[in-house]
Amino acid sequence: MTLDALLKQAAQRLQAAGSSSPRIDAEVLLCHVLGHDRTWLYTWGDKMCSLWEQARFDALIAARAQGTPIAYLTGEREFWGLRLATSPDTLIPRPDTETLVELALSRATLPSGRLLDLGTGTGAIALAFASEQRHWQILGVDLRFEAVALASHNARSLGIANARFLQSDWFGVLESFEEADKRFDIIVSNPPYIAADDPHLAEGDVRFEPRSALVADACGMADLLHLVNSAQHYLAASGWLLLEHGYKQAEMVREALNCAGYQNVESVRDLGGHERVTLGHL
Repeated sequence: MTLDALLKQAAQRLQAAGSSSPRIDAEVLLCHVLGHDRTWLYTWGDKMCSLWEQARFDALIAARAQGTPIAYLTGEREFWGLRLATSPDTLIPRPDTETLVELALSRATLPSGRLLDLGTGTGAIALAFASEQRHWQILGVDLRFEAVALASHNARSLGIANARFLQSDWFGVLESFEEADKRFDIIVSNPPYIAADDPHLAEGDVRFEPRSALVADACGMADLLHLVNSAQHYLAASGWLLLEHGYKQAEMVREALNCAGYQNVESVRDLGGHERVTLGHL
C-alpha cells in the first residue's frame, strides 16, 4: 500500500473515532514510524510502505483511535522550539504554557540569577528558560521520581547545563540547602489546578495524564494557595512569583497574592485569550 493510501485510510479511521485533526494525527504518526518529516511525506506519497512499517503504524493508529495522546505515542513533544521526551508519568507540554515562559523571561532583568520551577514535569518551563538565559541557574523540582529522571534526560539531550532537577514535595528539598541557596529571583509553577469533579478530566488527552499533576483540593485552588503563601519565604528581595492556573481562577489568585502582600499583581492572557498566568513580586 502506498503512503498516500495508508494515510487516507488512517485519517478516515481516526475521524470515525472522533479525532479533531485526523489527517494531521495520521501524518505525525506515520512520520514517526518512517523517521522522516512531513515535507518528505508530501513528496514521496506514492512510495510503498513495508509490511513491518504498516503493522507498526496500524498499532499506533489503533491506540490513537482509543484516545492515547500523540505525545505519548511518539514519546516527544516540541515546546519553545525544544524537542522534549515525554511519558505518561508527566503532563504533556502545551503551547499555552509558553506564556509563562515569556513572562518569566521578561522579569529576568539581571544578567544572572536563580529560577525555581515547581512541579517541573518534563522540565519544559525550566529548560525553555534555561535555553534563553544561559547565565542563570535553574532548579526544577517534582514530587515524582519518574518526572525528575525525564527532565534530567531532556536537559542532557538538549545540552542544557545550567538546569538541574531534584525530587521534592514543593519547597521541601530546599530545607537542606544553605540559607543563600534557598532564595530565588523568580519562582514559576504550573501546578495542579483542576477540581476533582471537573468534567474536562474525562475528555481528550487529559484522560491519560497523571491525575496527581492535574487535580487539587479546594475546587482546584489548594496548591495555588499553598504556593502563594509559601513562596515568599524563598523569594529574593523583589523576587517574582508566576503561576499558571485555570481560565476561571485568575481573580482568586490575584486576591490571594494581594492578601499575601505581593505587589504589581496582574493576570496575563494566553494564546486563546484566557487569563492563564498571574504574577506578583515582593
